[in-house]
Amino acid sequence: MLLQGKVVIVSGIGPGLGQELAVEAARQGAAVAMCARTPAKLDEAEREILALGLDTPILKVATDISDREQCKALVAQTIARFGRIDVLFNSAYNPGSFEPIEVANLDSWRAAMDVNLFGTMALTLEVVPHMKAQGGGAIVMINTMVTRKPLQTQGGYGASKAALASATSHLALELGQYNIRVNSAYMGWMWGPSVEGYLQMNTDAGGPSVADQRAAVAKNIPLGDIPDDADCAKAAIFLGCDYACAITGAALDVNGGEYLPH
Repeated sequence: MLLQGKVVIVSGIGPGLGQELAVEAARQGAAVAMCARTPAKLDEAEREILALGLDTPILKVATDISDREQCKALVAQTIARFGRIDVLFNSAYNPGSFEPIEVANLDSWRAAMDVNLFGTMALTLEVVPHMKAQGGGAIVMINTMVTRKPLQTQGGYGASKAALASATSHLALELGQYNIRVNSAYMGWMWGPSVEGYLQMNTDAGGPSVADQRAAVAKNIPLGDIPDDADCAKAAIFLGCDYACAITGAALDVNGGEYLPH
């Protein structure tokens, strides 16, 4: 088990990657503290974890990470319950509104920034002192392929995540001396509730079938299909485990090869 005996926090619990991160962390032996704005999403993730039959210690804290005080409360409750924090998976995000930049709703951009940059940093900065005191830890930022391969109508989301990417590099540089690793997983298309819902929305609006849309996306992916969100979660789990002990400041592309750096 890659996270045996570790304590992890996973933000952004909900159908899709956030829940898959929490479930996979539990499967790999971690005690799991989970946060989301909606308690029902935490309850669903808890049911999925308990179904593993591993007696995983679980903490659920309803949290809006754009509120620094709520981040502080989440971290305090995690320390009170488990005594340490070994890994933080920053998965919470706000996609903003999808439209061309020339007609962008900048209020939507600010809302995305409040979560994707400032909220993520608020939670991270609450965790860092505890990792320093215990001699190290790992922080994993969930970023997006959109910052590397722009997609139509996602400029606001991409801008917020690009800002996070820069902050992450600086954090890796500053925190390395404390044995705190800071890495990013850049997710592309992920087959799960969010993408399925998006494709179904297009179909309902008179577009191609979900199957045809999926096939069109898959044509650009060397591995031949949209990766499952559970498999994408495994890549992030790797960055948080001790097998990645020599890695910090890295940007791991998790997209089936759709974006190929050169």
